[in-house]
Amino acid sequence: MTSTTVRKRAATGALIGLALGDALGFPTEFNDVPSILAKCGPWREMELPTPAIVTDDTQMTLSLGKGLRTAMDRGVLSPESLERPVREEFVDWYRSPENNRAPGNTCLRACDLLGSEDRPWQDASQIHSKGCGANMRVAPVGLAPGLSDDQRAGAAQLQSALTHGHPTALAASDLTAHAVHLLAQGADPAGLVGLLRSYALDNRTRYHHDWLGDLWTRDQDPGPEQFIARGWDECLAILDRLDDAVRTASPETDPCLATGAGWIAEEALATGLLCFLMFTDEPLTALRRAACSSGDSDSVACLAGAFAGAHLGADAWPAAWADRIEYRSDLITLGALWDA
Repeated sequence: MTSTTVRKRAATGALIGLALGDALGFPTEFNDVPSILAKCGPWREMELPTPAIVTDDTQMTLSLGKGLRTAMDRGVLSPESLERPVREEFVDWYRSPENNRAPGNTCLRACDLLGSEDRPWQDASQIHSKGCGANMRVAPVGLAPGLSDDQRAGAAQLQSALTHGHPTALAASDLTAHAVHLLAQGADPAGLVGLLRSYALDNRTRYHHDWLGDLWTRDQDPGPEQFIARGWDECLAILDRLDDAVRTASPETDPCLATGAGWIAEEALATGLLCFLMFTDEPLTALRRAACSSGDSDSVACLAGAFAGAHLGADAWPAAWADRIEYRSDLITLGALWDA
């Protein structure tokens, strides 16, 4: 980890930013932009709700983060060491009375099935779902220190596959974690889309057998390479749209019109990135633009917040916002551990 990463506290910044975006977008989800403007006023002046309540996006991010921390505390991160604690955290979340924030059906179905101890996780995975529920929670994998590129990619895809088994969900989660990692390590946002495209091309036919097992056999592809390539191809297509949008989209226009509403994995990644890239040095403006959108506003805004926080660090967020976010203590504890 570089001294710059430590100094800016990228992990704390990303986790707090994710939660702030989640809370800002929670009241605007399922609304069109005119309705949001009528309710909240000018989008550049949107204020964090009081209380600053988050959704399942932040709850599941913390579940993944805790499971990942447990696995890493036990030694070298591997598929075997990661699967059990993350599975247990997801099931605990599913059974918790705090799981009352309108979570997605994919996560509910999969976590119910994961609760059966003798069921292989691949049998719980929702193989045809590429909802955004896996990549909106994957930021901890991009922030955890000391992982190899293979460990980061494998962990990102495995945590997705526990619930969302579609190859595009796997690829988008991998790409999201890679973006968070690059930004935390000091990558220039101006070159980020190009770096992500190169990464997608390099990994297009790489199936992580050690991490995913025989997941690919649950679908209709002739082989694992063809299975995973479908996901990377959809991510490459959305990166092309993102590239165009960064150059041509107006910040005053609903970002979902350029890169999609964000209900599905690759669109959530692209639209969250678009909001961040429009305002790389104005993190609150990025969150507000994401929250004032016609799509999955909380997930898009939480991704924008993770990117902005990884790039700028913990000081990106004003204390008047950060100090009152729900689960603040858990977010700070996990971030501080990895920033140290």
